[in-house]
Order: sequence, then structure tokens, then C-alpha cells
Amino acid sequence: MSFYKKVFALALPIALQSLITIGVNMLDNIMVGSLGDTALSATSLANSFISVFQIFCMGLGMGASVLVSRYWGMKLSADNEATSLDASRALKQTVCLMLRLNVTLAAFFALATLVMPGIIMRTYTDKEHIVAMGVSYFRYSVLTYFFVGISLVVTIVLRSVGQVLYPLVVSIVAFLVNLSANYILIFGKFGAPKLGVAGAALGTLIARIVECTLIMVYLLVFDTKICFRVKDFFMNTKSLLREYIRISIPVLISDGILAIGTNSVAMVIGHLDEAFITANSITSVTQQLSTVVISGVSQAGAIVTGITLGEGDRDRTMRQGYQFFRLGLLLGGLSAAFIYLFSDAIIGIYKNITPEAMETAKSLMLAICVIIVFQGTNSIMTKGVLRGGGDTKILMLADNIFLWVLAIPLGILAGFYLKLPAFWIYVLLKSDQIFKTVWSFLRLRSGKWIKKISTGST
Repeated sequence: MSFYKKVFALALPIALQSLITIGVNMLDNIMVGSLGDTALSATSLANSFISVFQIFCMGLGMGASVLVSRYWGMKLSADNEATSLDASRALKQTVCLMLRLNVTLAAFFALATLVMPGIIMRTYTDKEHIVAMGVSYFRYSVLTYFFVGISLVVTIVLRSVGQVLYPLVVSIVAFLVNLSANYILIFGKFGAPKLGVAGAALGTLIARIVECTLIMVYLLVFDTKICFRVKDFFMNTKSLLREYIRISIPVLISDGILAIGTNSVAMVIGHLDEAFITANSITSVTQQLSTVVISGVSQAGAIVTGITLGEGDRDRTMRQGYQFFRLGLLLGGLSAAFIYLFSDAIIGIYKNITPEAMETAKSLMLAICVIIVFQGTNSIMTKGVLRGGGDTKILMLADNIFLWVLAIPLGILAGFYLKLPAFWIYVLLKSDQIFKTVWSFLRLRSGKWIKKISTGST
């Protein structure tokens, strides 16, 4: 019972924070959806590209988290001052490397959005009226990358040392700011100009600035665990660089591949009919909503595994791995039941969509019910337990193989050549989730996923 208390003490605040983020996305969709199918499709496809950046940031943060949680476990169990100092220094070096990479990545995405917004939109759809509206959305999103990126990665490392409540409070504040700004700017309330989809982008930017400011002030001034301060941005990280590349970079690559794969799915969908695009916009938010607890448990899995291994207890780590797998099956099943029971009510919220889009959304909801059981289980294992064990290179290879060799080719075949119903297109596009569930269990049993990690001084 103590295991589940520890997991959910970490997972529930993370899940609530994710729920708030998804709630923002859903409210954005509803507000923009009131402007019609074109506006909803344009913002959804534009956000598909922004989501690529966010997934890269998640990879960057989770890669750092593997090291941070392990070093934090070493620090907690250190039996001498030298070991404690080595762990503390490695903690700061990890955060420094992560932030430097994050700013570089944000600059790349911001430049791409600024220079070629039309080209980016046309990779998702050939419908020019959607492209034009998406370009308008991008115009106000250029600076968003810097603020959302820093907020994401810093939040993840704070969670890795058990600090989950403050990021939750920050998300609540950002939610309220985003909701207010979107309402004012999309619809032109309180004397503000009526900006439509551009207002949604600008409202999001304002909320991200507030969020980033609050999270960075906490890290640089009030945090007493990592103790990262402004001067540490300029610290020498050479001694940890090799270990950081070995453990963290494969996570970035793996999640980057996931981002590109998710984007490829969006491209397949974007070149189908407009009803399918709109239906996917509705169901994607619902899928995120149903997996918030799974996402929280995944991150908790990486943290708990890293800390336990940092304390030197391999046997307990293996037992926890099997507990996490069973928990994944249970939560996946509950998520499927949630979607099945509430799908009609959720689709009914969207009043101004076409009957064709509504019918397609219902088919996609059924497909998600099937996939979510497997997705929930392998997410907790691959993004949680196995990653926390340091098995990042093998996970990178597995993501590559299952996504690019199986899922995407099958999805393209189903959508463009066989012209299968929406249900089967979606199932085949997500079939990698099924294969990864089986593989992750076999990898867990082998015990080969537990890797040694050094502080760079040994």
C-alpha cells in the first residue's frame, strides 16, 4: 500500500496539472469552434506543429529527469559529504545542460514559424482557406516557444525531486489567464479587437509568459533541493556532458521521433476530408483528457524508479516494475470505459460542426477505446519504469521500429489506398501501441533495462 501512496502522491498533482492544460486546449477548441469548421481545423493543425516542439521539450525534460531523480536518490542516501556534493553538482549540471538545449531548440522552431508559416501549414493540408487562417495563428505564436519550453522542462525537473504542488498552482494561474485572455481577444470583449484565431494564439502567449515567469522565479530564488541559481547558467558542465549525452539525448531523440510520427499522423488526417480533420480535433482533446492519470503515473514511474535505483535497491525496483505494469492495464481499461460512456456528451458540446464530422468523431472515439488500453500500459512502462531505469537507447530503437516500420505504413495504406473506414484508419495509425505493450513486458522480465549511471566524477 505504501508503494501506491508514493506513486499517487506524485502522480495526482501531475495529472491535475495535465488536466488543467488539457482543459485550456478544450476551451480553446470550443471557443474557436464557435467560429466554424475552418477556424477549428486551422488552429488544430497549427497546434500540431507547436505540439512537435512541446513533445521535444518533454523529451528533453524527461531525459534530464532520469538523471535528476537518480542523483536525488544518491543525495538522499549518501553516507558521506563527498558523495552528497558530487550528486548536488551533477544535479545542477543536468539542469544547466537542459536549459541551454531548450533555448536552442526554441530558437529553431520560432525561426521556422516566422520564416515559413505557409509551408508548414501546407504539410498538413492542401486546403488554402485553412492554410491562410493557420498562418494568422502562427503569426502570434513565434515567441510562445521560448516560454512554454522553459516552463515544461523546469516543471519536469522540479517534479523529479518531489516538488509537484507549486507547478500545479502555477498551472491554475496560467489557466485562468489563458481563459480570460482568449475570451477577450477571440470575441473582442471589453473594448479589445475581435481577433478570432489570432486572438487564441495571443491569449496563449500571454498565459505562457505568466507561467514561465512564476516557475523560473521559484527555481532561481526559492527552491532548496536543486538549488539552481542564476550564476549556475554559466557553470562548467564538461565533466557530465558524456553521461548526459548517453542517458538524456536518446530520450530527446525518442520523443522527437514520437513528435514527428504524431505529426505524420496529423498529415495523413489533414489530407483526408475536412470532416475527418474536425473530428480528429475533437477526439484528440478527449483522448488527452482520459489519459491524464496515466500520464501522471508514467512520470511518477520514472521518478520512483530513478530514486529507488539511486538508493541502490535493485530488487525493489524489479518488484515495482511489475506493479506499474498491472497498474497500466487497470488505468488503460478505466480510460477506455470513460471514453465509451462520455463520448456522445463530449461530441455534443461542439454545436457548429457538420453532421459528417460528428459521425466521424463517433467512429474515432470507438477506435480510441481500443487503443487506449495498450497506450496506457506501454506509456507507463516505456515513458516511466524502463526510462527511469536508464534504458534510453533501447527505448529509442523500439520507438523507431514500431512507429516507422509498422504503424505509419499501415495507416497510410489504410487511409490513402484501401480507403478504409475512419475506425480502422485510426487503429492502424496507432498500432505501434499494441506492439510496444507486448515488447515492454518482455523487456521488464529480462531485467536488462536497469543501467548504471555516474555523476561524471567517477
